[in-house]
Amino acid sequence: MVEFEKVEATRETTLIKLDIINEVVSRTGITKTKAEMAVETVFESMKRALGQGERIELRGFGIFTVRPRKTGIGRNPRTGAEVAIPPGKAVRFKPGKELQALDA
Repeated sequence: MVEFEKVEATRETTLIKLDIINEVVSRTGITKTKAEMAVETVFESMKRALGQGERIELRGFGIFTVRPRKTGIGRNPRTGAEVAIPPGKAVRFKPGKELQALDA
């Protein structure tokens, strides 16, 4: 299992893309430019697959799926007026067994 070190004390609860890129650089020794390109390529391929409605299964990590979101009625919090919420799609993530076993 890959563990990321926390980069700054001010962001100790948030891992950002730059942290992932820096971790790839430190573990592989490749240049930061190549690491950034690799991480961007992974994310772009995931976005493209999800955009086409495909399921992404990363063994030991989890499964990303796209699910339809029903139409509904919401309320404007300021005025209380009813607002129609159009149908759409939402990305769902189901963690794998190894990820669920982590002490959070």
